Amino acid sequence: MLAVSLLTALLAGCSSSDGDRATSGGQYEFDEANRPGELIPSSNRADAPDFSGELLDGSPFHSAELAGDIAVINFWGAWCAPCRVETPDFQSVYAELRDQGVQFLGVDVKDERQLGSAFFEQVGVEYPSLFDPRGEVALAFRGFPANAVPSTILLDRDGRVAAVYTGAVARDDLRTSLTTLLEEGGS
Repeated sequence: MLAVSLLTALLAGCSSSDGDRATSGGQYEFDEANRPGELIPSSNRADAPDFSGELLDGSPFHSAELAGDIAVINFWGAWCAPCRVETPDFQSVYAELRDQGVQFLGVDVKDERQLGSAFFEQVGVEYPSLFDPRGEVALAFRGFPANAVPSTILLDRDGRVAAVYTGAVARDDLRTSLTTLLEEGGS
């Protein structure tokens, strides 16, 4: 009975809504996660917020650098077991799609810079990652649960939130979502 209750709660947490995700100003506001491989309908997508910070290597980053490309923003931590499992898969999909207009950005939260850098180096991750120990980037996405790690946000070419996944994302689900976004084109 307990197992059934837990499974029901997990599935409910991953359900989606096609409701309006935009605030009156057209900015994204989190209401619930998408199912794996599912996207928010294009007509319901809202603009992602601007954000900036410092990458693990110390260089500055601004979200404007993602403009015009599809973006995968993955909130992770070296201390997070599911993150350690999904990161090699994310690197694999990144290597496959980076030349097709898909950017990846990690956001290392609640971590120490040395641990995050060492983990990325150990796994061979080639995409950049913000160092965000206080979770400020997650807070920029209004209502997004800043403590939901791992989490992944997909942006379409127009800088609108196309999907939000809480929990680990399987390689095939990520690839399916990104392929769909690539087929959409942009404005």
